[in-house]
Amino acid sequence: MNKNTFTLIDNRDQTEYEYPILGASRGPQAVDMSKFYQESGLFSYDPGFTSTANCSSEITFINGEKGELRYRGHPIEELATKHNYLDVCYLLLHNKLPSKEEKVAFDLELRHRAFLPEGLRNLYDSFPDNAHPMSILSAATTALSTFYYEHLSLETQEDYYVMAHRIIAKIPTIAAFAYRKSIGASYIYPDIDKSFTENFLYMLRAYPGGKLKLTPNGHQEIKDIEIKALDTIFTLHADHEQNASTTVVRSVGSTGAHPYVAISSGISALWGRAHGGANESVIEQLRLIGSVENVEKYIAKAKDPNDPFRLMGFGHRVYKNFDPRAKILKQMQVELSKELNLDSELMQIAQKIESIALSDEYFIERKLYPNIDFYSGVILTSLKIPREMFTPIFVIGRTVGWITQWIESKQNPKAKIVRPRQLYTGE
Repeated sequence: MNKNTFTLIDNRDQTEYEYPILGASRGPQAVDMSKFYQESGLFSYDPGFTSTANCSSEITFINGEKGELRYRGHPIEELATKHNYLDVCYLLLHNKLPSKEEKVAFDLELRHRAFLPEGLRNLYDSFPDNAHPMSILSAATTALSTFYYEHLSLETQEDYYVMAHRIIAKIPTIAAFAYRKSIGASYIYPDIDKSFTENFLYMLRAYPGGKLKLTPNGHQEIKDIEIKALDTIFTLHADHEQNASTTVVRSVGSTGAHPYVAISSGISALWGRAHGGANESVIEQLRLIGSVENVEKYIAKAKDPNDPFRLMGFGHRVYKNFDPRAKILKQMQVELSKELNLDSELMQIAQKIESIALSDEYFIERKLYPNIDFYSGVILTSLKIPREMFTPIFVIGRTVGWITQWIESKQNPKAKIVRPRQLYTGE
């Protein structure tokens, strides 16, 4: 028996099946089961794909037990503190951090590509004023494929980069327009003099004519610490391996669909409360708790097995240790509190919950640590971001990961259309 193979024995007739073990540069190895059905007549059964690798990838690595996250081999702690979001975009797409010249060129290209085709802007008029921004964002991203239909057939590496840079640049504008539509406000076009993250805040906040509200001391409303905080959130959301929405993007891409249609599918998947909508739920729950005095009562409800109440923002499907992204946002929350003099009721409630949960044996034994959603919702609220824009902000950050994963899948000569099997139990 080869030590680099995995053997299965069918106890019904003692037939042995041997499969190669595939090496991994980090994390668990995988058993190549691609011929299992062909040789045995059986399917493997793995609801939720908790033990199944659907692809090989060189992009992102997660070690949930150690609380480790890396993009292209770089630890997230390094990227979130020493680089900005566009550096991370460049790294994911080009497999290297940009030089000074590449950084400037990439930034300028995205600034010029941020504008939407005027026909796409007219699409917004067909939506009701109270439409959720995520609905508009998904629909408008699908519609964007009609303006760049040539991206359906990409031939050179440069073609892939143009397609990817274009969607990364335009998604913040699509999202900002969706928000302005949802509140019945005039659209604010991108300002080519502003950086990626500042420009998004500008498109959310500016008045018609492009003017921002001034602070009492005469400075414009967007502060450097706000740009830094939002840029950090974009970086922390840039990619997260084969999560639900990324799997959807790869699956839709496997059919040969337009890349922007695949991204739109990822947006729809991300909207679920169990996925990208979780930070909205955290804020809803903090408001439900209402005051610091009520925290212990709700902690008790969360620990009661007979009570349906569950504490949002704790625990993670992958991380069984402190979410490394949450640690970074915890520090960012401290910086924001100092610079913006924040002392909101929601922040006090969140801090009280965190303090109890990190010292309570109930949470420690179950490895229920605060996750990224617990902190991101509070931070976005402190940035005056409306709750309905929390998930679109997740989309802005994650678009680069989705499109990088799509490209990797598309350029894999062994890739197949995604087609899982089933265990039939009907009549």
